[in-house]
Amino acid sequence: MNHLEKTKNFRADVTRHYNCCQALLCAFSDITGLSEEQSFALGADFGAGMNHGSTCGTITAALMILGMKGFSNKAAADLLIQFRKEHGFTDCTSLLRAAQEKGTVRKVHCDGLVLEMCSTLDQILQHAS
Repeated sequence: MNHLEKTKNFRADVTRHYNCCQALLCAFSDITGLSEEQSFALGADFGAGMNHGSTCGTITAALMILGMKGFSNKAAADLLIQFRKEHGFTDCTSLLRAAQEKGTVRKVHCDGLVLEMCSTLDQILQHAS
């Protein structure tokens, strides 16, 4: 199963809630070397913008994954620039507000960001190989 399929499965799991950060960290556990349970625990307080509307959980997960693979600060900065360019914001509160103004349901919005970041991470990792 590839990262996108894993991520979709984690976000669809109704028996256990995976926040945005946890879904990505768990899906990329083969890359980070952490177990799925360690990844789940690590990401627990990074959903909903670090539990207070701050940085989007997809971003925090991506930065952790890139860090675990030894990527430079420039790679992290480039990811942040691209995310802000595409979405206008990096904080959860603003992203959710913009989605709500467009009439997008929170779950649909967040799932979209998670799957987009999953694809972005796969592209970054592929180009580094």
